[in-house]
Amino acid sequence: MRLRKMSAVIATAVAAALSLTACDGADNSDAGAAASAPAETSAGPGSPGGAGTTDAAESSPGGGGQASASASAPGSGAPSASSAGDMCRTADLSFSSSGGMAEGEVLIDLENTGSASCSMHGFPGLDLKGEDGTVSAERTSGRSAPTVTLAPGERTNFSLRFPPNTTGGSGVTFTSALVTPPDETHSHSVPLSVNIPAGSGSASRVTVTPVGSGK
Repeated sequence: MRLRKMSAVIATAVAAALSLTACDGADNSDAGAAASAPAETSAGPGSPGGAGTTDAAESSPGGGGQASASASAPGSGAPSASSAGDMCRTADLSFSSSGGMAEGEVLIDLENTGSASCSMHGFPGLDLKGEDGTVSAERTSGRSAPTVTLAPGERTNFSLRFPPNTTGGSGVTFTSALVTPPDETHSHSVPLSVNIPAGSGSASRVTVTPVGSGK
């Protein structure tokens, strides 16, 4: 009877010891798990991985450079630096003719009758007209065109050159010249008497010099 009680006491003590050991192991396991778990990061607005990172990307030099280039581009409505306001217009010019330095040459005079200075540069257009038809003068080759500026009342000229009719025949007679100043589209008719030989080749020898070169 005494031996049975002692066995029961021993069994109870062993069970208690085993239970305490198991509890200690569990506590140590939980502590180890807690120690080995990674720290939790926050992606909130104030954290480096949240809105702060996005802001840094948006303010990078690449994005800022494109915005700056777009803002500095000139607008389509920028005023043009060029202006044709000082160009001599047909309506502000008077036209006349005078004898040239040689046979077969006529000077066409252009006077500024406007209220402001104007300028011309280049070859004029000129068509000789008569009962026998029309001949368009060609540009004289090898002649450079000066820029001529005329104050109100000033004049300039250019030369009309043609083969004079020395054949003894009637030739071809023109009674007027239709003159168009450089860079203009409006013409002015000048009374003129020009007689050239009949036949092929004569018309191609009718030429004009640049404005300002006939002085």
